[in-house]
Amino acid sequence: MSEPRSGCPINAAVEVFGDPWSVIVLRDVMFGNRRHFRELLTSSEEGIASNILSSRLKKLVDGGLLTKEEAGRGQKAAYALTEAGIQTLPIMVALGNWGLAHRDGTRQLRVRAELLRDAGPEMVESFMDELRELHLGTPRPDPDAPRASERLAAAYEAAMAV
Repeated sequence: MSEPRSGCPINAAVEVFGDPWSVIVLRDVMFGNRRHFRELLTSSEEGIASNILSSRLKKLVDGGLLTKEEAGRGQKAAYALTEAGIQTLPIMVALGNWGLAHRDGTRQLRVRAELLRDAGPEMVESFMDELRELHLGTPRPDPDAPRASERLAAAYEAAMAV
């Protein structure tokens, strides 16, 4: 990890994930469970170019937000969130809240942000626990609790059905 241009924590954070493509890649890993290069490339709503995706994945790995699990011959390399990457979820929620308040969008693509906003911090924490389980192998504190990811998926599916 390279040293930031200054000691300012805002600058240091922006240098790691301050460009739009890095945030979009993190979003797709978090909310779409897209873990492989091809999935991230072909499923991007925004149409990211392969060279940009490659560059941003490297930047996110170098910045400590993702790890790249090397693949053997004939297998695809997989990316996983680190604890630092998982801890960007509240930032994603804040960005989503700002977008909900100040920008237009489609119902289908707004519904998850609305659910996270309306459900509050408990759902964000629950989703972070799920991400830890999925990406770090850390069991959820309450394995019998409803999964935030299932609520988000159901809200999205319901919006798509309208």
